[in-house]
Amino acid sequence: MVSKMLKTPAVKAEVNKLNREEFAILDEILTARKEAGLTQAQIAKRMGTQAPAIARLESALATGKHSPSLTTLRKYAAALGKKVELHLV
Repeated sequence: MVSKMLKTPAVKAEVNKLNREEFAILDEILTARKEAGLTQAQIAKRMGTQAPAIARLESALATGKHSPSLTTLRKYAAALGKKVELHLV
C-alpha cells in the first residue's frame, strides 16, 4: 500500500520534503556539537546517558530509522547550551 501511495507525485514530494527536514535537523545537531567542541561522550555525560546512546541517536537521525522524541532532542540541545524551537507554519 505504501509503495502504491509513493507513486503519487504529491505524496512522494511530501515524503521527500519530510526527509529533507529530518536531515536538516541532523545537520544542525552535528554542527552545533562540533562548534561546541564536544564529543558524543561529553554530550552523553551532560544528558545523563552513555556515549553509545548518542551515537545511536545521531545514526538514527541520519538513517531516518527512528525519530527521537522531542524530550530527547530538548535534552541534547540543553547539553549544547541551546534549545529546541517548534513552530507550526
